[in-house]
Amino acid sequence: MEEKKIRIVTHSGTFHADELLAVAALELYFDGKPYEVIRTRDSEIIATGDFVIDVGAIYDPATNRFDHHQHGGAGARENGIPYSAFGLVWKHYGEIICGSKEVAHAIDEQIGYPVDMGDNGIDYYGLVRIDVEPLILQFIVAMFRPTWKGEATHDARFMELVKFLRRMLELTIVVERNKLEGGIIVEEAYQKTEDKRIIVLDGPYPWQGILAAHPEPLYIVKPKSQNGFWEVECVRDNPYGFANRKDLPEAWAGKFDGELAAVTGLPDSVFCHNRRYIAVTETKESALKLAIMACDA
Repeated sequence: MEEKKIRIVTHSGTFHADELLAVAALELYFDGKPYEVIRTRDSEIIATGDFVIDVGAIYDPATNRFDHHQHGGAGARENGIPYSAFGLVWKHYGEIICGSKEVAHAIDEQIGYPVDMGDNGIDYYGLVRIDVEPLILQFIVAMFRPTWKGEATHDARFMELVKFLRRMLELTIVVERNKLEGGIIVEEAYQKTEDKRIIVLDGPYPWQGILAAHPEPLYIVKPKSQNGFWEVECVRDNPYGFANRKDLPEAWAGKFDGELAAVTGLPDSVFCHNRRYIAVTETKESALKLAIMACDA
């Protein structure tokens, strides 16, 4: 006997990031169970939904109703950012989907905040913080909407976007899980390092946010993943900005093909970016020497 499809009902007409992401999140939550999406504003059809998203003027997680358009909305986070459909669904199912409260919260900060702010008419450009780079999905969603020439239907584009956003959420969960795990390795390296101006890592771990939270590090020495070379990279107070705590020396800027070796005296030094935020060597030993030279410059 064929398994009955779970019925998700959302509004018809122009689609938005919040209900699209909510459906994508529920698809992950269903974990392969069949479902269907009905886009309508017919109250009788809305009442038949197993999950009702962004329509119906009811927020009641006990009955899987996740709308925020009713008078007074559907509440707000502790930081004051109000919920839209995605935030409400993620609030109740995010941790289950991710298997981690920390990962679910990180995704809410990066994706949930700007989506919910945009859908509630709040300026999300003020959201940018030193430790979070918001993902503004509204612009991608808008690109999928049919134009006035009617080259596709909203319903067809809606389901096309659900697949895209489901995959994006899937990958974001993996990234955040690995970031937490790698962050522990970076923090341990920092704690064990005597001269904390230079932190040496043995892998391409996500170090930017961890080291930005500590005042001493100026440079990170780590292997390049592509070719076995090593690199020195500048640490920044804001990992999403471009202001280095200390630039690499001016004399190294834009040097390559033997030029950097001539300036530094290290035969296997390969390249320094013109913006002086990264330099490459063939060996770990030379990368460490470059970092020491840069500290003392």
